Amino acid sequence: MEEYKYLKFKERKNTDCMKWDGMEKQFGRDDLFPAWVADMDIESPECVRKALSEYVDFNVHGYYCQPKEFLDSFISWMKKYHNYEPDREWIRFAPGVVPAIYWSIQMLTDVDDSVAIMPPVYYPFENAIRDTSRTLVTVPLIRKAGRYYMDLAAFEEKVVRKKVKVFILCSPHNPVGRVWTEEELRGVMDICRKYNVFVISDEIHHDLIPGDVPQTTAASLTDYESILITLTSASKTFNLAGCQNAFVIIQNPALRAKYDAFTRRIGSRSGSNFGYVAYRAAYEEGRPWLEELNQLIRSNFEILRKGLRFALPQAYVTPLEGTYLAWVDLSPYMANRDTERIVRDHCLLAVDFGEWFGGEEYKNFIRINLATSPDNVREIVRRLETINEVVQINMNVEGLAQAEM
Repeated sequence: MEEYKYLKFKERKNTDCMKWDGMEKQFGRDDLFPAWVADMDIESPECVRKALSEYVDFNVHGYYCQPKEFLDSFISWMKKYHNYEPDREWIRFAPGVVPAIYWSIQMLTDVDDSVAIMPPVYYPFENAIRDTSRTLVTVPLIRKAGRYYMDLAAFEEKVVRKKVKVFILCSPHNPVGRVWTEEELRGVMDICRKYNVFVISDEIHHDLIPGDVPQTTAASLTDYESILITLTSASKTFNLAGCQNAFVIIQNPALRAKYDAFTRRIGSRSGSNFGYVAYRAAYEEGRPWLEELNQLIRSNFEILRKGLRFALPQAYVTPLEGTYLAWVDLSPYMANRDTERIVRDHCLLAVDFGEWFGGEEYKNFIRINLATSPDNVREIVRRLETINEVVQINMNVEGLAQAEM
């Protein structure tokens, strides 16, 4: 196996890990090899372990104030690596990016108001819209030569016709792996500003850039402060989802006041002490670990791409610019077949199925988590290769049926 200086791969089975131990609930069986759920089979940086150990050794876990150094470390990180320096007064708390999306939708809209997304996209976006009794508006991404783009003409038409109040932007885009260019971001933000559409920008994957396209945070672009809420966290970057902390950046004072009023009503305004300690350590000392992680993602992507080129040459692995999630088109093998059943019950793989991200149109796609060991990626390829057996069996059956006619 490839060697890494900072990354330590971890066996997570039988540790109450959702990815490894939650398959029975999601897939109806627990004998699958997991390639779903966007977290890592990798220890968080050593600096995090050390900081949390010192905190636990102190052994007083009562009420704490948010440490000044917690926000300082985040602001410094954003300035150094994202060319954007948020003011401390602009930053608010949420227990996670998904809860922040739910809260922001409720804060910005009324029941039945229209909220737009661009599928295929992270399925909690749709859940948040439906669960809050808002009206879902979809503007599918355009696929050209296997790469995805925003359909800005269709977006503007839908914004006007459906009276869209909020747009949820995924940047980088999960699951298609696009890192939007500044031009693309300005294009969609200009439309939103023109029609007074609020933008919730989910940028939780913004540090996970295995490709060559530089990530641009939407908040670094000028002139959109009045409509923009930016969400991010160290949770995806450093595998710290259990720490229950996310950043909500709101530059506009009126929007901040609305957010503050909302969080007062639900009584949730401060984060986890463990999250404060872990995030600060990661932002201050975890950069070498992250750089090696992005190297791993690039390497694992190539293992998957090259492996499938040999094993399933007609499958298409979408280019990966951001995230650690591969979007794979199995359509040449799965036309008129039950992709979910074959991948689950024949390949014995647990993956995120394309239909979850936008419906029937994506039923022959799968999303694969690359934040794992290279050997695990090779095992995923080996299991997908068995799709050939299903195709061959079906061809034989169809051939017999034709012969009997």
